[in-house]
Amino acid sequence: MSHAEHIDMLHGPLLGKIILFALPVAMSSILQQLFISANVAVVGHFVSPQAVAAVGGNGPIINLIINLFLGISIGANVVIARYVGRGIAEDCQTAVHTVMAVSLLSGVFLLLAGQFLAPLMLEFVEVPEDVMDLAVLYLRIYFLGMPCVMLYNFGAAILRSIGDTKRPMYSLLVAGVANVTLSLLFVVVFDLGVAGAGLATLSGNLLSAGLVVYFLLTEEEPIKLRLRKLTIVKVHLLRIIRIGAPAGLQGVVFSLSNVCILSGINSFGSSAAAASAAAVNFEFVSFFIVNAFCQAAVTFTSQNYAMCQLERCAKIFRESMVCALLLAGLSSLIFTVGAAFFTGLYTSDQEVIKLAVTRVLIVESMEWLVASYEISGASLRGMGVSMLPAMVTLIGSCLLRIAWVYTMFPLFPSYEMLLAVYPVSWIVTGCFMLAVYFPIRKKLFTERRAGNTCTPLEF
Repeated sequence: MSHAEHIDMLHGPLLGKIILFALPVAMSSILQQLFISANVAVVGHFVSPQAVAAVGGNGPIINLIINLFLGISIGANVVIARYVGRGIAEDCQTAVHTVMAVSLLSGVFLLLAGQFLAPLMLEFVEVPEDVMDLAVLYLRIYFLGMPCVMLYNFGAAILRSIGDTKRPMYSLLVAGVANVTLSLLFVVVFDLGVAGAGLATLSGNLLSAGLVVYFLLTEEEPIKLRLRKLTIVKVHLLRIIRIGAPAGLQGVVFSLSNVCILSGINSFGSSAAAASAAAVNFEFVSFFIVNAFCQAAVTFTSQNYAMCQLERCAKIFRESMVCALLLAGLSSLIFTVGAAFFTGLYTSDQEVIKLAVTRVLIVESMEWLVASYEISGASLRGMGVSMLPAMVTLIGSCLLRIAWVYTMFPLFPSYEMLLAVYPVSWIVTGCFMLAVYFPIRKKLFTERRAGNTCTPLEF
């Protein structure tokens, strides 16, 4: 694969390759988040706190919609990685075209649905009245770019299945620079306000998708994209859904729980909504570091488990977990120590800064805890177990958060009590996930070794 940064996941030392794989993924996610956070900063300094709440407050809704399809993209990553690991070029080719066809159709569906449902979604999260019109406008513009968002994320999953994490990052780097430049141009120069921020994000999404599609069109076998071959092959789609749908369901319910928390935050007014919209950007950075090592864990595990290299699978888990904890912990420490400075980058309103710092101290300082369940769940998905980690996360994190909003929060209706649900849910979910990971792994390894005939995995 002369055009691809192909990482050999089946042979040699793992740590350096895991880091080489994960860091560009983390940077890609961080750059993608800059599409929103740059807009939050621009409108915060040049428009109003209401504009900040309108742009940033859409984040949980956007994540709720996208996460279902991102989960399916994890399934695509696992399936294609297994085909690559086993050297099955023909199945890999048809799977690639199935994935891209699904991404395009999904994006068009979301584009249309978003135009009609934007007001209802924002009413559901109880967006403050003085923010509603701006929030609806931004959300509708954002959904115009959904085909691009889907094409980028599914296309990036295909590239990552062969270890190519750099070109998705390059795509977002170019798109991120364009987004920030256009946001300043549309908002500051042309005075388009929230609409300008939305149009800048739309342009960035279009550019990142175009670059990833170009990379796939010019790629070599077995992941080369040919537009005339776009089709949906049932057997590949079912395999992708079997692994990806539980992860997508987990992401949807997870986002739904955050939407419930957002409703509580919005009840404190537009200043609290703006503060949360600013502070959550730092949480995203720490989470993206963890998620990058999750992507490494699921991809490396998929290839090695398919070829019955079980000791390497165990080592992948250990090294991914340690890296995620250390680097996410460092990120959390930096943002916590510099909380006032970093929140000041998004707004000059002192009340908003005060509330944002409070969120950083309660939530971001503990963000590294998510590695305990995210890496464990990713490792299980790499071995083909997807429903169990989804259910553990559903119960330990999602349902607990919803219960907290409707029980503890009404008893102690403070901003701080509402935010405390995050670290509590991370601790509970992490304990549950680790408690199921080790016995499930032991059982799977025992089954694969049965009779001393550990053969390459069949679907």
